[in-house]
Amino acid sequence: MKKIFLLTFFILCSLVVEAQELNWHTDMKQAVKISNKEKKPLMILFTGSTWCGWCIRLQNEVLKTPEFKKWAKENVVLVELDYPRGAVQTPQNPEIVNQNAELQQAFGVRGYPTVHFATAESKDGKVNFNGLGNTGYVAGGPTSWLAVAGAIIKSKKM
Repeated sequence: MKKIFLLTFFILCSLVVEAQELNWHTDMKQAVKISNKEKKPLMILFTGSTWCGWCIRLQNEVLKTPEFKKWAKENVVLVELDYPRGAVQTPQNPEIVNQNAELQQAFGVRGYPTVHFATAESKDGKVNFNGLGNTGYVAGGPTSWLAVAGAIIKSKKM
């Protein structure tokens, strides 16, 4: 009986932890559809996950915190555009690599991490973005970063 209880407890705990994980989209067209359906702006993270020290700090100090997870679920559709380097990188399919390169150029991203907030619409197979603002790493943990991000998205509601 004790084993059944413990097994049930661990299964329920794992479901709760999994339910709290965020859904980071990598396909921009899919993210735009979700953004328009949910009437939430896109939060587009340009990151070098395998080599960029500031990107790793942003992930650990802000994006993996409970405060950020709660805020993100309520306010934005998350998009991660990764530009990995080196032997540790996870292979990306060619469509994602091309998409990310085009979006890096379209948004004028020159450094990492860069986070753009935008609304978008698809028209004739092309996506048109309306930029709301951008930020990068902000010292001070989730409270400081969320203050900046919140001000950007509140200035231009969908």
